[in-house]
Amino acid sequence: METNGSVEKYRIDKWLFAARFFKTRSLAADAVERGRVTLNEQRVKPAKVVTVGDMLTIRIGHVQYVIKVLALSNTRGSATQAQLLYNETDESRQQREILAARMKAQPQPVFSSKGRPTKRDRREIERLMSSQDE
Repeated sequence: METNGSVEKYRIDKWLFAARFFKTRSLAADAVERGRVTLNEQRVKPAKVVTVGDMLTIRIGHVQYVIKVLALSNTRGSATQAQLLYNETDESRQQREILAARMKAQPQPVFSSKGRPTKRDRREIERLMSSQDE
């Protein structure tokens, strides 16, 4: 998009914020800085310019997205507008579904509402952990 003869730059951190992968631009910039976001399989800085057709790998916690940039935006819009900015690969979607199924199959941790576990609670936890290892 040209305005007054200059081309607008689409920084990767602003684009990630506009595409709603991160709640704030500073979180997006921090993720890029820490190497959790790669552009065309290369580690980049938050000010790196994104172009249409770029492939991004985004790791948020245990979840990993592999997406192709379809459109550019520096402004955060609605979720439906954000989904028009990228297309997730089929392999990435399948891997996320497998991970979600695995996480759902794992037993939920049991915590008491009273805070720190008692000696009795600790022994119970150790007993459960040792029975899973066998």
